[in-house]
Amino acid sequence: MSTKPLLLYYAGTPNGKQPTVLLEEIKAAYGNVDYDIHKIDISKNTQKEPWYIKINPNGRIPALVDRSRNNFVVFESAAILLYLAHYYDRDHKFWFDPVNSADDYSEMLQWIFFVHGGPAPMQGQSTHFHHAAPEDIPYAKKRYLDETKRLYGVYEIRLQDREYLAGPGKGVYSLADIKAIPWINIHKYAGIESLDEWPHVKAWVERVKERPAVKAGLDPKTE
Repeated sequence: MSTKPLLLYYAGTPNGKQPTVLLEEIKAAYGNVDYDIHKIDISKNTQKEPWYIKINPNGRIPALVDRSRNNFVVFESAAILLYLAHYYDRDHKFWFDPVNSADDYSEMLQWIFFVHGGPAPMQGQSTHFHHAAPEDIPYAKKRYLDETKRLYGVYEIRLQDREYLAGPGKGVYSLADIKAIPWINIHKYAGIESLDEWPHVKAWVERVKERPAVKAGLDPKTE
Protein backbone atom coordinates (compact mmCIF):
# COMPACT_ATOMS: atom_id res chain seq x y z
CA MET A 1 0.00 0.00 0.00
CA SER A 2 1.23 3.47 -0.84
CA THR A 3 2.53 5.65 1.97
CA LYS A 4 2.11 8.89 0.08
CA PRO A 5 0.11 11.34 2.21
CA LEU A 6 -2.34 12.45 -0.47
CA LEU A 7 -4.65 10.60 -2.84
CA LEU A 8 -6.22 12.48 -5.74
CA TYR A 9 -9.20 11.16 -7.65
CA TYR A 10 -8.49 12.56 -11.09
CA ALA A 11 -9.55 12.80 -14.70
CA GLY A 12 -7.75 14.76 -17.40
CA THR A 13 -10.10 17.73 -17.42
CA PRO A 14 -9.24 21.34 -16.55
CA ASN A 15 -10.74 20.87 -13.09
CA GLY A 16 -8.72 17.70 -12.62
CA LYS A 17 -5.48 19.40 -13.62
CA GLN A 18 -5.74 22.30 -11.16
CA PRO A 19 -4.81 20.17 -8.13
CA THR A 20 -2.06 18.34 -10.01
CA VAL A 21 -0.43 21.64 -10.95
CA LEU A 22 -0.45 22.82 -7.34
CA LEU A 23 0.70 19.44 -6.05
CA GLU A 24 3.65 19.50 -8.44
CA GLU A 25 4.48 23.06 -7.34
CA ILE A 26 4.39 22.01 -3.69
CA LYS A 27 6.53 18.93 -4.40
CA ALA A 28 9.11 21.09 -6.17
CA ALA A 29 9.11 23.77 -3.47
CA TYR A 30 9.14 21.60 -0.35
CA GLY A 31 10.34 18.18 -1.48
CA ASN A 32 8.52 16.25 1.24
CA VAL A 33 4.96 16.09 -0.09
CA ASP A 34 3.81 13.50 -2.61
CA TYR A 35 0.56 12.10 -3.88
CA ASP A 36 -1.06 9.15 -5.61
CA ILE A 37 -3.49 9.48 -8.48
CA HIS A 38 -6.57 7.31 -8.84
CA LYS A 39 -7.74 7.89 -12.39
CA ILE A 40 -11.49 8.08 -12.88
CA ASP A 41 -12.95 7.10 -16.24
CA ILE A 42 -15.64 9.73 -16.67
CA SER A 43 -16.57 8.30 -20.08
CA LYS A 44 -17.94 5.30 -18.19
CA ASN A 45 -19.53 7.44 -15.43
CA THR A 46 -17.27 5.88 -12.82
CA GLN A 47 -17.70 9.07 -10.80
CA LYS A 48 -21.39 8.19 -10.39
CA GLU A 49 -20.74 4.80 -8.81
CA PRO A 50 -21.81 4.39 -5.15
CA TRP A 51 -18.28 4.00 -3.83
CA TYR A 52 -17.28 7.36 -5.31
CA ILE A 53 -20.47 9.12 -4.26
CA LYS A 54 -19.40 8.36 -0.68
CA ILE A 55 -16.28 10.42 -1.37
CA ASN A 56 -17.94 13.19 -3.36
CA PRO A 57 -21.74 13.32 -3.14
CA ASN A 58 -21.78 15.54 -6.24
CA GLY A 59 -20.34 12.77 -8.38
CA ARG A 60 -17.65 14.92 -10.00
CA ILE A 61 -13.89 14.99 -10.14
CA PRO A 62 -11.57 15.94 -8.57
CA ALA A 63 -11.64 14.80 -4.97
CA LEU A 64 -8.75 14.64 -2.52
CA VAL A 65 -8.19 12.28 0.40
CA ASP A 66 -5.59 13.42 2.91
CA ARG A 67 -4.27 10.19 4.41
CA SER A 68 -2.07 12.13 6.81
CA ARG A 69 -5.12 13.81 8.36
CA ASN A 70 -7.32 10.82 9.14
CA ASN A 71 -8.39 10.43 5.50
CA PHE A 72 -10.01 13.86 5.43
CA VAL A 73 -11.88 14.36 2.14
CA VAL A 74 -12.06 17.55 0.09
CA PHE A 75 -14.08 17.95 -3.11
CA GLU A 76 -14.49 20.89 -5.54
CA SER A 77 -11.34 22.07 -7.30
CA ALA A 78 -11.16 25.51 -5.69
CA ALA A 79 -11.67 24.05 -2.22
CA ILE A 80 -8.89 21.53 -2.89
CA LEU A 81 -6.49 24.30 -3.92
CA LEU A 82 -7.21 26.29 -0.78
CA TYR A 83 -6.94 23.19 1.42
CA LEU A 84 -3.57 22.20 -0.04
CA ALA A 85 -2.27 25.74 0.36
CA HIS A 86 -3.41 25.91 3.99
CA TYR A 87 -1.87 22.63 5.07
CA TYR A 88 1.05 22.11 2.69
CA ASP A 89 2.25 25.57 1.67
CA ARG A 90 2.96 27.05 5.08
CA ASP A 91 5.45 29.55 3.63
CA HIS A 92 2.83 31.08 1.30
CA LYS A 93 4.80 30.40 -1.85
CA PHE A 94 1.65 30.04 -3.94
CA TRP A 95 -0.89 32.06 -2.01
CA PHE A 96 -1.13 35.06 0.30
CA ASP A 97 -1.28 35.24 4.08
CA PRO A 98 -4.93 36.00 4.95
CA VAL A 99 -3.83 38.08 7.95
CA ASN A 100 -0.65 39.85 6.90
CA SER A 101 -1.52 40.20 3.21
CA ALA A 102 -5.29 40.41 3.49
CA ASP A 103 -5.86 42.55 0.38
CA ASP A 104 -3.71 40.31 -1.81
CA TYR A 105 -5.49 37.26 -0.37
CA SER A 106 -8.85 38.84 -1.22
CA GLU A 107 -7.72 39.58 -4.78
CA MET A 108 -6.63 35.98 -5.17
CA LEU A 109 -9.99 34.71 -3.95
CA GLN A 110 -11.84 37.05 -6.29
CA TRP A 111 -10.02 35.63 -9.31
CA ILE A 112 -10.43 32.05 -8.12
CA PHE A 113 -14.17 32.59 -7.76
CA PHE A 114 -14.30 34.45 -11.07
CA VAL A 115 -12.87 31.39 -12.85
CA HIS A 116 -15.07 29.01 -10.87
CA GLY A 117 -18.26 30.90 -11.65
CA GLY A 118 -17.60 32.34 -15.12
CA PRO A 119 -14.96 31.10 -17.57
CA ALA A 120 -15.01 27.50 -16.34
CA PRO A 121 -18.74 26.78 -16.78
CA MET A 122 -19.08 28.89 -19.92
CA GLN A 123 -16.08 27.28 -21.60
CA GLY A 124 -17.31 23.90 -20.44
CA GLN A 125 -20.64 24.50 -22.12
CA SER A 126 -18.94 25.72 -25.29
CA THR A 127 -16.88 22.54 -25.35
CA HIS A 128 -19.97 20.41 -24.79
CA PHE A 129 -21.99 21.95 -27.61
CA HIS A 130 -19.03 21.83 -29.99
CA HIS A 131 -18.07 18.22 -29.30
CA ALA A 132 -20.53 16.24 -27.20
CA ALA A 133 -24.08 17.44 -27.80
CA PRO A 134 -26.24 14.78 -29.50
CA GLU A 135 -27.50 17.38 -31.99
CA ASP A 136 -26.06 20.48 -33.63
CA ILE A 137 -27.50 23.56 -31.93
CA PRO A 138 -25.93 26.66 -33.56
CA TYR A 139 -27.53 29.05 -31.08
CA ALA A 140 -26.01 27.25 -28.09
CA LYS A 141 -22.61 26.95 -29.75
CA LYS A 142 -22.53 30.68 -30.52
CA ARG A 143 -23.92 31.74 -27.16
CA TYR A 144 -21.34 29.90 -25.07
CA LEU A 145 -18.45 30.62 -27.40
CA ASP A 146 -19.25 34.35 -27.39
CA GLU A 147 -19.52 34.39 -23.61
CA THR A 148 -16.24 32.53 -23.24
CA LYS A 149 -14.57 35.11 -25.48
CA ARG A 150 -16.08 37.93 -23.44
CA LEU A 151 -14.64 36.41 -20.28
CA TYR A 152 -11.23 36.05 -21.89
CA GLY A 153 -11.54 39.79 -22.41
CA VAL A 154 -11.86 40.21 -18.64
CA TYR A 155 -8.52 38.44 -18.21
CA GLU A 156 -7.08 40.71 -20.90
CA ILE A 157 -8.17 43.83 -18.99
CA ARG A 158 -6.63 42.51 -15.78
CA LEU A 159 -3.34 41.53 -17.42
CA GLN A 160 -2.78 44.75 -19.40
CA ASP A 161 -0.06 45.90 -17.01
CA ARG A 162 0.41 42.76 -14.95
CA GLU A 163 2.20 39.43 -15.21
CA TYR A 164 -0.15 37.50 -12.89
CA LEU A 165 -3.76 37.79 -11.80
CA ALA A 166 -3.31 38.65 -8.12
CA GLY A 167 -0.75 40.19 -5.80
CA PRO A 168 1.17 43.45 -5.51
CA GLY A 169 2.88 45.30 -8.34
CA LYS A 170 2.71 43.31 -11.55
CA GLY A 171 1.31 40.40 -9.58
CA VAL A 172 2.66 37.22 -8.04
CA TYR A 173 2.11 33.70 -9.35
CA SER A 174 -0.56 32.15 -7.14
CA LEU A 175 -3.56 29.88 -6.82
CA ALA A 176 -5.47 32.35 -8.99
CA ASP A 177 -3.26 31.54 -11.98
CA ILE A 178 -3.28 27.83 -11.18
CA LYS A 179 -7.08 27.87 -11.14
CA ALA A 180 -7.29 29.55 -14.55
CA ILE A 181 -4.50 28.10 -16.64
CA PRO A 182 -5.85 24.56 -17.27
CA TRP A 183 -9.00 26.03 -18.80
CA ILE A 184 -7.33 28.53 -21.11
CA ASN A 185 -4.74 25.91 -22.04
CA ILE A 186 -7.46 24.00 -23.96
CA HIS A 187 -9.03 27.04 -25.65
CA LYS A 188 -8.91 25.36 -29.07
CA TYR A 189 -11.13 22.53 -27.87
CA ALA A 190 -13.75 25.09 -26.86
CA GLY A 191 -13.77 26.66 -30.32
CA ILE A 192 -11.17 29.43 -29.84
CA GLU A 193 -8.43 28.69 -32.36
CA SER A 194 -5.98 31.39 -31.24
CA LEU A 195 -5.29 33.72 -28.32
CA ASP A 196 -4.04 36.45 -30.66
CA GLU A 197 -7.15 38.53 -29.88
CA TRP A 198 -5.93 38.74 -26.27
CA PRO A 199 -2.15 39.36 -26.44
CA HIS A 200 -1.69 39.87 -22.70
CA VAL A 201 -3.55 36.64 -21.98
CA LYS A 202 -1.41 34.85 -24.55
CA ALA A 203 1.80 36.14 -22.95
CA TRP A 204 0.54 35.16 -19.48
CA VAL A 205 -0.29 31.62 -20.62
CA GLU A 206 3.17 31.23 -22.14
CA ARG A 207 4.78 32.62 -18.98
CA VAL A 208 2.92 30.30 -16.63
CA LYS A 209 3.43 27.22 -18.80
CA GLU A 210 7.20 27.72 -18.72
CA ARG A 211 7.18 26.64 -15.07
CA PRO A 212 8.40 23.02 -14.81
CA ALA A 213 5.76 22.15 -12.20
CA VAL A 214 3.01 23.51 -14.44
CA LYS A 215 4.24 21.36 -17.30
CA ALA A 216 4.25 18.32 -15.02
CA GLY A 217 0.86 19.13 -13.53
CA LEU A 218 -0.81 19.60 -16.89
CA ASP A 219 0.38 16.15 -17.95
CA PRO A 220 0.61 14.11 -14.73
CA LYS A 221 1.71 10.50 -14.54
CA THR A 222 -1.37 8.45 -13.84
CA GLU A 223 -0.11 4.87 -14.01
